[in-house]
Amino acid sequence: MPAARKPADQYGTSAVRPADFDLFWDDLLAEAASIPLNPTLTHIPMRSTAEVDVYEIGYDSLDGLRIAGWYCVPKESYLPPPYPALLIVPGYISEPTLPKSWAKLGYAAVGVAPRGKLRSNARFNPGYPGLLVNNIIDRHTYSYRGFYIDAARAVDFVLTRPEIDHSRIGVHGSSQGGALTITTAALRSDVITCGAPGAPYLCGFMDAASLTDSYPYEEMNEYLRLHPEREAAMRATLDYFDGINFAPRIKCPILVYVGEADDVCPPETGYAFYNALTGPKTIHAYPRCAHDSGAYWEMANVQAFLAEHLRPARPQERAQTTVG
Repeated sequence: MPAARKPADQYGTSAVRPADFDLFWDDLLAEAASIPLNPTLTHIPMRSTAEVDVYEIGYDSLDGLRIAGWYCVPKESYLPPPYPALLIVPGYISEPTLPKSWAKLGYAAVGVAPRGKLRSNARFNPGYPGLLVNNIIDRHTYSYRGFYIDAARAVDFVLTRPEIDHSRIGVHGSSQGGALTITTAALRSDVITCGAPGAPYLCGFMDAASLTDSYPYEEMNEYLRLHPEREAAMRATLDYFDGINFAPRIKCPILVYVGEADDVCPPETGYAFYNALTGPKTIHAYPRCAHDSGAYWEMANVQAFLAEHLRPARPQERAQTTVG
């Protein structure tokens, strides 16, 4: 019989927050801010619908890389602006999300495609697998250095859009998207209103790799089988990128959800992230669910949470306002 799981508030990890953690990331944010955004927006009629306009977007990010993405916004005839913004951040796959369903719910939704994703991979493309261990023993060149900044830089794109209410910006994703929800809420705590990370990846890296032999953490185990002498250097690098160490920077309300049978992103590390949060927080755990984190039931909670904090208008509300 499996051992009983400890109460959620008793979990921690071996991650150590470096003394210069905030300085490291503040310097990178300042470097990125010095780069002109150069945003572009191209309407894609074949992907648009009667309710939603779809655009390909582009913007410049750290190291001068051009980052792509999708932008889905309600048609004014369906629902007039202003809209709250919702960043939908991607999992550990090559293709970013096309968030048309969120736009239909009243959000101006950005499907973020950090470096290495399709259309953002002209100059950086370590692949899947590959991204997790690319330059993993040097924090100044590690893949997630630019990857995290690219996602945070999507906030700057949102702030250029006149149809968006800049006081209502949320972020949501699961797995790697859960990690990017955490890092974006932390790095852009000045403007992010709320975040909903599911099955959060990249929390307690070293502990997670010891708890599972599933992809993608198995990339780390394979790397250490080849280079066991690099374990200390790996740990020292990853402490700068660990979601648990970003938690103290987050100010907005956060909804975390995990599957207690998750063998990809161990729930122990999701609990540890939740415990490290110092602001408003909620966690939902599903005992018999794996990496889906109970999405069948939980997505209704996620939608309600985002709606509570971002307050999207509904088409029927517009109609009622127009009539009479």
